[in-house]
Amino acid sequence: MNVYKTEDIRNVVLLGHGSSGKTTLAESMAFLGGLVSRMGTVTSGNTISDFDKEEQKRGFSMGLSVIPIEWNKKKINVLDAPGYFDFVGEAEQGLSAADGAVIVVNAKGGVQTGAIKAWELCEKYNTPRMIFVTGMDQADVDFEDIVSALKDRFGAKVAPVVEPIKEGEKLTGYVDVIEGKGYKFLDAGKREEIGIPDSAKAGFESCHDSLMEAVAETSEEYMERYFEGEEFSEEEIRSALKTSVAEGEMAPIYVGAGATAHGVRPMMNDFFAYFPAPNQTKAVGKLDDGSDYEADYDDTKQKSVYVFKTMVDPFIGKYSMVRVKSGVIKTDDVLYNQRTQNSEKVGKLYLLQGNKTIEVPELHSGDIGAFAKLNDAKTGDTYAEKGLDVTYPVMDFTKPYTYKRYIVANKGEDDKVSAALTRMMAEDVTLKVVNDSANRQQLLYAVGDQALDIVVSKLMSRYKAEIKLEEPKVAFKETILKQSDVDSKYKKQTGGHGQYGHVKMRFMPSEDLNTAYVFEEQVVGGTVPRNYFPAVEKGIAEGVLAGPLAGYPVVGLKAVLYDGSYHPVDSSEQAFKTATSMALKDGFMKANPVLLEPIMNVKVTVPNDYTGSVMGDLNTRRGRVLNMNGIAGGKTVVEAEVPEMEMFGYCTVLRSMTGGIGEYEVNFDHYEQAPRDVQEKEVAKRAAEKDE
Repeated sequence: MNVYKTEDIRNVVLLGHGSSGKTTLAESMAFLGGLVSRMGTVTSGNTISDFDKEEQKRGFSMGLSVIPIEWNKKKINVLDAPGYFDFVGEAEQGLSAADGAVIVVNAKGGVQTGAIKAWELCEKYNTPRMIFVTGMDQADVDFEDIVSALKDRFGAKVAPVVEPIKEGEKLTGYVDVIEGKGYKFLDAGKREEIGIPDSAKAGFESCHDSLMEAVAETSEEYMERYFEGEEFSEEEIRSALKTSVAEGEMAPIYVGAGATAHGVRPMMNDFFAYFPAPNQTKAVGKLDDGSDYEADYDDTKQKSVYVFKTMVDPFIGKYSMVRVKSGVIKTDDVLYNQRTQNSEKVGKLYLLQGNKTIEVPELHSGDIGAFAKLNDAKTGDTYAEKGLDVTYPVMDFTKPYTYKRYIVANKGEDDKVSAALTRMMAEDVTLKVVNDSANRQQLLYAVGDQALDIVVSKLMSRYKAEIKLEEPKVAFKETILKQSDVDSKYKKQTGGHGQYGHVKMRFMPSEDLNTAYVFEEQVVGGTVPRNYFPAVEKGIAEGVLAGPLAGYPVVGLKAVLYDGSYHPVDSSEQAFKTATSMALKDGFMKANPVLLEPIMNVKVTVPNDYTGSVMGDLNTRRGRVLNMNGIAGGKTVVEAEVPEMEMFGYCTVLRSMTGGIGEYEVNFDHYEQAPRDVQEKEVAKRAAEKDE
């Protein structure tokens, strides 16, 4: 593949609902660009994008893939992103490397949740966008209905620039709304000009009016002319589109069928007409002194790149996918990792086409490529010339809140599983492993339950490592509500020196649930010598690690040693520690012991129509709604306190309840007393586990 300069490059990410046709569209673009002589299909598992075995098995994308396409002596880097929200981190990585986005809408499915979320992501990162309505060759689809639905959802900033021509249910061509000309589809994505058929004239007029209205919105001058009934020239329309699309103020709608590549060519041409070149956008990093460094995809500046994704494949190795922020990167350049403070030799430069590598001699600013086997590199790293101490901001990726406990299935494979998960976390920024030492469990976090299941499957297929997922243990704690007074004596005679320790202690709440215990001694007259006080406290310190009620850590305990006795020969530190342990168990159980459960602060963001359903569901989870705040976009944020144990499986329930639109975040807030039925059930469960 040729080397391309910045102004001749467009980086375009494909977004939309899962299984809406993004990968098929990417395949048709590759076909039109001459990368393949025959288009692959998702069902056959032979597309360029979906090269992973899990993707081929399940029939949908799970990872971001890049397909560089040469187009009219220029270059389009197509980033095919997954649509299902469990893999939203991949879409966010694609957006971090893109200058524009195509939101794919399937004509049959309409404006689905994935398309809405894609639009919101583009709004969040101010990404220029187009909409491609695919599947217009399907039966019983109406383009005007789809345009109406898009306008209802996204407003007047969306406008069709093409109108489909259909003969019966067959898609045969399109009308270019800007030119006012009709075109008939030929083989291989080609076309020939025809007149506008009578059957398409009404649709053309409707699309034309919609486009003129959108163009009028771009300036006050145009708005006045529009109301005066003036027509805009083709040049004025294209100029308005170029400016407003680049600013994210307008999204042209294209139409076609990805499976046949019909309608794809006009959109690919318009990538260069309406999407900005990299050097027409900003790229700003931070220097060590805190000042801004305006790289701005300028070839003449010092070299710097941003690692936007890591790919770790057990067969082809590790590749760091980079976007060049400034300068021209060449083979064997030595670049400095700002995070590790180490220099590394880049070696060979590659382009990735799916999982196929193509070696290139250099990469210009704004281009996307890959470095092989940079051991220290991770997603979000900045590499630059020595002396250019710049760091580019890392995207605020979606945080994972769905988690399960995982258990290594086969004895002796802990290290194997750990190494495999480390590689997978390098690829997926929304996947993480947490060691919950307090409950002796390993937790696996992801964005959704489906993502967790796929991790299990990938571990087996890629690394021959097996884990089992289970519901995690809740981090209960134990405390007391009343005061108790105990007399505990440990006496043992076995011949020779015996063991003797005797303590009288009071136990009461300390009212500080952030501290395990407070120890005080109020011994008068030396009934317990001072040199045994540390042993008494040690008995308490060890005892609170696993409380008498259900074996959970103790908090909020105050222990007072006020009396006791000793034997001048048989007493020892061990004897007093044992006597204290006995006193703690007895005194704790006499002081009205209770379980404390973790309470989470939950913020659920949903469209206003779903607020009632969400609040009702939170109530069934023993939740307390604290606040409801309306936000932009017709949404409400519901804030509540919910016991952690009631949040397991919430991700799936929320998506089902809100059609996939609802989002939530969870953070630990505090501990509070568990209801009696919850406590009784947990105590019985722990007792049964102990018996086993």
